[in-house]
Amino acid sequence: MTKVQKGKLIIFSAPSGAGKTTIVHWLMSRVPGLAFSVSATSRQIRPGETDGKDYHFLSVDDFKQKIRANAFVEWEEVYENQFYGTLISEVERLRNEGKHVVFDVDVKGGMNIKRLYGNDALAIFIQPPSIEELEKRLRLRNTDDDESIRKRVKKAGYELQYAKHFDVVIVNDKLEEAKQKTLEVVTQFLNKEPVVYKR
Repeated sequence: MTKVQKGKLIIFSAPSGAGKTTIVHWLMSRVPGLAFSVSATSRQIRPGETDGKDYHFLSVDDFKQKIRANAFVEWEEVYENQFYGTLISEVERLRNEGKHVVFDVDVKGGMNIKRLYGNDALAIFIQPPSIEELEKRLRLRNTDDDESIRKRVKKAGYELQYAKHFDVVIVNDKLEEAKQKTLEVVTQFLNKEPVVYKR
């Protein structure tokens, strides 16, 4: 029986509107062996959703019990009693299948995963060219009202302070260039041999 080499972790974080999700989806179609980890949530299942495919749906009590048991790589309470998180068991299941696990998470979640997995994880921060450009992109989306945009821009200022803690910062000024740069750093990371220390 051949031993499957354990997969690595690739973490993406960025302020809303920086183009992270576009880059991540493009990367997933270009690099074989990448897999998204299915998040857990305490919110109600919606019509058309499948447990274990869209999310792992847990009751609020179950979610809190798993928090106490340190069963999450990262989690947050988005609204009162509405939790989202990444189960360690889910990450390990994918890694043991030899898949590389991709995360699309907020900066704090990204930092937690990096802290937990160290050199097995690559933390990438997708940065907008400027706050002004970010605001322009959010307005062009036409999905948020002025108040929401103000909140997102304010949050972006806070999130940008975390960029220096990431392994790689990619400025998404020109989307095609940002995609290629992401592909380059991810390929390099995945092809890197694990470090084996000899006595």
